[in-house]
Amino acid sequence: MPATPSRKELTHERIVKTASQAIRRSGYDGTGVADIMKEAGLTHGGFYAHFPSRNALLAEAAEHAGAEALLRLGEAVEQAPPGQGLGTLIDHYLSERHCKAVAQGCPMAALGSEMHRQEPTVRHAATGRIKAMIALAEQQVRESVGPEASDAAVRDESLALVSSLIGALVLARAVDERALSKAVLNASRMFLHEHVG
Repeated sequence: MPATPSRKELTHERIVKTASQAIRRSGYDGTGVADIMKEAGLTHGGFYAHFPSRNALLAEAAEHAGAEALLRLGEAVEQAPPGQGLGTLIDHYLSERHCKAVAQGCPMAALGSEMHRQEPTVRHAATGRIKAMIALAEQQVRESVGPEASDAAVRDESLALVSSLIGALVLARAVDERALSKAVLNASRMFLHEHVG
C-alpha cells in the first residue's frame, strides 16, 4: 500500500505546481518567490524549508510543467482511434483551447525564448521534457510512415514536427488579433496534416 504523503510533501507539491503555472504565465524573470508563496497560500518565510534556492524551485517547476503538458498530450494520443495518433497530436497541440491555456499548456511555447538565460539545472529539466515530447512525436510518426522509413528520417520528421508545433503556438499567442491567431493555428494544422507522416 503506498504511503500517504506527509503535510510537508503536499505543501512542497503545491508550491511546485503553483510555480509551474506562474512561470508559464509570467515568465521566469516575472516570477518571484514571494509571489509564488502568496499564490500558494503560504508565507514567504516557509520557502527555504522546501528549497535551497529559487533556481532549485524553478528547475522543479520546469520539470513539473513539462510533465503536466506531456501527460495531457499523451492522453489525447492514447484516446485517438487506431492510426490517428499523429493527427490527434497535431490537433490537440494546435487547438484554440491549448493556445488560451498558457499557464497550463506547453512550457516550451510559453518559455522557450527565455530558456537560454536560465541556470543549467533549469535548462536540464526543460531539455529532458523536450526530448520526451520528441520521443512521443517519433512514436506517432513511426506508426504513420511504417517500418520502411529509416530511423534517421523518422527522427528528422519528428524534430521538424515538434519545432513547427511550438513555433505555430508561439505565433498564435503572440498576435493581438483573435482572427489572426485562429488563422495561424488552422493553417499550421492543415499544413502539418498534409506534410507529416
